[in-house]
Amino acid sequence: MPSPSDLPAPAASGLAQDSASELGQSPGVIPGRDDTGTRSPDYALVVDAMGGDGAPNIVIDGLALSAKRHPGARILLVGDEAVLVPLLAASPARAICTVRHAGSLISNELKGTAALRLRDSSMRIAMDAVSGGEALGVVSAGNSGALLALAKIVVKTIPGIDRPALAAVSPSARGDVVMLDLGANVACDSRNLVEFAIMGEAFARVVLGLPSPTIGLLNVGSEQMKGDDRLRQAADRLRTSPMAAQFHGFVEGHDITAGTTDVVVTDGFTGNVALKTGEGAMKLAGTLLKQVFKANLLSRLAYLLARPGLDRMREWLDPRRYNGAVLLGLNGVVVKSHGGADAEGFAHAVDVAMDMVTHRFNERIRSGIGQLSASAPATILEPPQDPRCPDDLPDAPHLGDRQLPSRLATTG
Repeated sequence: MPSPSDLPAPAASGLAQDSASELGQSPGVIPGRDDTGTRSPDYALVVDAMGGDGAPNIVIDGLALSAKRHPGARILLVGDEAVLVPLLAASPARAICTVRHAGSLISNELKGTAALRLRDSSMRIAMDAVSGGEALGVVSAGNSGALLALAKIVVKTIPGIDRPALAAVSPSARGDVVMLDLGANVACDSRNLVEFAIMGEAFARVVLGLPSPTIGLLNVGSEQMKGDDRLRQAADRLRTSPMAAQFHGFVEGHDITAGTTDVVVTDGFTGNVALKTGEGAMKLAGTLLKQVFKANLLSRLAYLLARPGLDRMREWLDPRRYNGAVLLGLNGVVVKSHGGADAEGFAHAVDVAMDMVTHRFNERIRSGIGQLSASAPATILEPPQDPRCPDDLPDAPHLGDRQLPSRLATTG
């Protein structure tokens, strides 16, 4: 959990009201300076209060939990001021939140290109706050396609990164596993895959707390000759990169749930198919278990005996633990909460964003790209020829819980 010294100071008192002239500051709060003498951001995070199925109530309830977990944080809450002010006045979230009014919101049906034209939307104003240096990151449960479009156009990618990637954490037999890309880029070349590996490695260090995460490229087989040219080229580059010792090689679909590597890298099309297949498999397993334990009296008695273990497994697989997918490679932290998340799930998405902000995630990305550029052949760093990107993203998968161990220690 970040300490107050790590983050912008909280609001001076109660519910702070924002205005353009005050730049979002509460009375008595003076913008800080970083160690270079430049003005530091006024807010740790900016939250789109109007995004998601249960917004803004779920968002406020989630931030109430965040206020307990991150009492030193300061959060800019963007949305309809007339709705947010009364809700915040009755919520513990008022201790860390400042309200900024937004005249409109982006619906789930709106295309990403159309969302770019809504300059007064809560999501756009939130992105502007990050790009303008007022906040270090943004959290939204709104339209996924709009989020990607606005992030790429407004926040922009880190120099040296060609495309952002959607990353999330999923459970495995050995603990949590980072997987990317999960839908931001349907077509990728070898350069993109190498960049994804750098970003995924940094993400696993920050969010999972792993000192030296291992990396695997998702392929149709583990042998070096398997796969297409882009996969083999990416693998060759990683074997000669500064991350060579962490590169496991090719992994297959079953290796994701086996936890063979800490990071699984693939293109957005394959990653999204694998993600949805995994979600479907877990739903099927749950359905079958219910059928088995409801079959007869003996099976119901067996359920009572097995219930402690099943409750433990249910807690481990709780989707709220995995809420908050992250768009990596941008000039700011961008976290997408699942649109249907409850307060606990939304709070976990905020936890992810706070982890990344506190541990200066983007600095790790810049360092990794710099090391790669210094050792990469020109052919690897040439711009890709196929810049296709879907207009709409799949809804965000759920992402990890900061309070439970990343590597399972509960198998004994």
